[in-house]
This record gives sequence, structure tokens and C-alpha cells, in this order.
Amino acid sequence: MATAQAWKIIAAIDLGANYLKMTIGEINKQGEIIILEEVVKPTKIGKDTFSKARISVKTIHETCDDLNGFVRLMKDYKIKFYKAVATSGMREAENKQYVLEQIRLRTGLNVESINVAEEQFYMLKAVRNHVNSIDIKKSEQYLIVNITSGAVETSIYEDGRLKFTEHVKIGSLKIREALSDLETKTIEFSETMQQYIESKIYTLKPQIKKFEINHFLGLGGELNTLCGIIRKKSGANKKDYYIKKEALLSLTKEISNMDNFQIKTTFGLSNKTAELLLPSILIFYCFLKMTKAEGIQIPKLSLRQGILYDLSDEILNIPRKEELIHDIISSVWYIGEKYQIDKEHATFVEKLSLEIFDHTKNLHKLGERERLYLQVAAILHDVGGFISANNHNFHSYNIIRAQSIVGFSDIAIEIIASAARYHSEEIPIMAHNNYRVLSDVDKMIVSTLAAILKLSEALDISHMQKIKEIKLLETRDNMFFNLRSKGDIILEEWNFSKYVDFFEEVIGVKPII
Repeated sequence: MATAQAWKIIAAIDLGANYLKMTIGEINKQGEIIILEEVVKPTKIGKDTFSKARISVKTIHETCDDLNGFVRLMKDYKIKFYKAVATSGMREAENKQYVLEQIRLRTGLNVESINVAEEQFYMLKAVRNHVNSIDIKKSEQYLIVNITSGAVETSIYEDGRLKFTEHVKIGSLKIREALSDLETKTIEFSETMQQYIESKIYTLKPQIKKFEINHFLGLGGELNTLCGIIRKKSGANKKDYYIKKEALLSLTKEISNMDNFQIKTTFGLSNKTAELLLPSILIFYCFLKMTKAEGIQIPKLSLRQGILYDLSDEILNIPRKEELIHDIISSVWYIGEKYQIDKEHATFVEKLSLEIFDHTKNLHKLGERERLYLQVAAILHDVGGFISANNHNFHSYNIIRAQSIVGFSDIAIEIIASAARYHSEEIPIMAHNNYRVLSDVDKMIVSTLAAILKLSEALDISHMQKIKEIKLLETRDNMFFNLRSKGDIILEEWNFSKYVDFFEEVIGVKPII
């Protein structure tokens, strides 16, 4: 087995709601991943969480036993670099901290419970590294629907960029658990389930309909099983990973009149797969109806592949992340447009904020991650105006906190939202709960980003982009803003002067126009 360099063979472990999965891969010279082995074990984590809100002791013991098997296999491969994550089944369990600690103590694995945005980020990595093999023109629009046990994640790409991403808590297992009491009370259970699904995704319909979507990519949601059933019925090639719309509709009608036992025996499935087939097929059908696509393309992608690519990028320092950052920023602009921000003003604030950040790096010592936080906060700082012009900064904070922005942890979103809150007259103080709960390091990050945002906002307080050119010059104690403007900027100068003291207090130099 592992005769290669220690870093060349890596592993990704996914503690899902239905299955524990591990993928072992080898990194080649180009940073691509060659899959060496995949292991799958069933689990009741999701069943426990979605029905009782807690993971049982029995399930914890079974999970640790299975994960110890994964650990033994990793030792056989002499794997030193791995990443283990837990998704909705663990994330939503009330006792998740106890479970994760038991796993750490009994297996030695450090498992990270990731949020929705981080889960989407890894899937985005997998999609990005597969997209060249997909027969879609860069100019065309396509929808990706990823069904997990606990949720549905949708993403839309336009001109090769991520435009839109949303997350709805209606995964296949979660629907089954939510509607389990109704199954014996109606002979139209499939119709009831479809109505339930549509009630949960109706807000997405007008957003998806804005796009001319001719391509639909499906991930998860028992798609391999669906594809296998349809291939068997049609006699199609086993390598054909495409489901035509008509075939999906036909299968939907067929299984709508079956109970779980009939689905299991008719198609030769396990109990677990049989009970997830109906919700999966109905979710895909509901989304497919919103598009002009003629069927579902099925790229063989997984969360674990995205994790492996992320590990590969980290180990080899591959500049592949630039494309992902462009996707993240593209999706952030879509959020801003949804809340009707002044795009020209946001662009001005974004550009100037990043210039100030770069120019003061030797003072604040922050890195690329914090620079990205600032960029997102600058774009979204005025979204609160959608709710009210009064206290709009606080509304901005709440709106940003409610977003699932691809790639950002919960604490990262809190930092971004807090920085946006303090872009105008308010300053961070311990009386503010959002600021008080942060670590000392994160408090400093918020204050630094807020100080930069305040000056950038001040120089376009009129939203007229009067200032056409800005040159920054730093001395030991001062930072000079040399401005070239069209028209009178007395309003901007007056507003700028209000934030000079805070900037000097936080950054260490006095800004002067």
C-alpha cells in the first residue's frame, strides 16, 4: 500500500445522517486526486436526530466501532493528513458536543461539525474540479441540486460563475421523519409529500425562474439508485449517467402508488434506500419542473471529493482557490442585489476598503482570510436599508447573520456581520452582545475591519462617487489620502473627520485628507 510520500495519500471522512463514508485518495503532481478506496457504513445518526433531537448511546457506540475500522484502514495506508466532518445529522443533535468528544476519545479522530455554508464550499470544490468534463458551455446557465439526508442545497451558475446558492432543510430522511405519522392516515401519501416539499421551496421558485436554465446537475439523493432503476427499465448503457425528464416522471408515477415494502421488493433495494427513494425523486422532480432542462445530469461527485481537493490545495499551496473566491464574491453580489443595494456605492466602498487594508498590512498584520471578510462586509454593509433607513446598520448585521455564504464558518459570518454593523457612527463596545461574545482576537479583527469600512463609507457618503482617484501615502504617524474629485466634497470631508479618531485608535496612524 503506502509507499508514496507521507503527504501524497490523504483521507476524507463524512459522518452523514445515513452513512459514515471515507474516501482515500492519492495526490498527483498536478494536485488532482486519484481515488484509491471508498468505505461506506450505515448509521442511525440522522434517524435519532431527526426523530428525537439526540443521538442515542447505542448509536454512539456503533459509530465509534465503525470509525475505528476507518482508523485501522488509514494506518494501513500510513495516512497522516485527513479531514473528518459531520453534517446535518450531527449538527442538529442537541448532544453533538458529547458525541464528538466521545468519538475523539475512543477513536482519536478529530471530527468537525461543519455548517451549511462550509458543506456547500466543499461541494463547490468538487464541482469546480469536475466542471471541465461537463458538456456545458461557459455562457450557459445551470442548476445544481444536491440532496442530503437533512437538506437540499441549490446553486446556479451563469457565465461560469456562481450566482445563487440556497439551503432548505428538507432532506430525504428529514422529510420521511417529519411525515411519518401521516403515511398510514392517507392513501395519497405521495401527493401529500409533494405538497409538503413545494411548501418548503416555494420561495426559491421565483429566484430560479429568473434564469434560463437548460442544464440540471443532480447530486446525492439516491440518484445512483434512481439511475440504475431507469437504466434497467430502458436497457440503457450502464455508463449512462443521465435521467431524462420523461423517465423521471414515469418512475415518479409508478412509485407514488407503492409503500416502502413494495418499493423494496419491486426494485431489490435495502429498507433504508427504499424509504428514501420517494422523497428523493419528488424533490428532484419539483426542482426539474422549474427549469427548461430535458433531464438530470449526474456527475459522480461527493462532499468527500471536495474535502480531498481542499486538503490537496492546502498541502501543495495550489492557487486553485482564486476561482473559488471569485464564485464566493459573485454569490455575495447576488445577495446584495436581492436586498437592492446601491451597486455603484458598494463597489466604491469595496475597492477603497481593500486598498486601505493592503496599504496598512504592516500595521494590522491581518491576512487573506480577513481581507475576504472585509470584501464581503463592504459589499453587503447597506443591505439593512431594505428593511428600514433607520438603524439600517443594525438591520444589515441581522440580514448578514441570516445568510449561508459559501465557505464561511458561523464565527466568520459573525465577524463579517459585526464589521458591517459598525460601518457608520456606531463603534464596537462591550455592551453590544454580538461584540462581547467574540474572542479577543476576533474583537480586534472586527474593530480593524470596521475602522477601514468607516473611512471608505465616509468618502462616498453622498452615494455620488464624487472622488475619482485616491492615492494613499503613509508616514510613521499619519496616512494621507490624496484625493482627486469632481465637485465639492465638503460633505465627504466632514463625515471622514468623524471617524479619524477611531481609525487612529485601532490601526495606529492618523488618516488625513
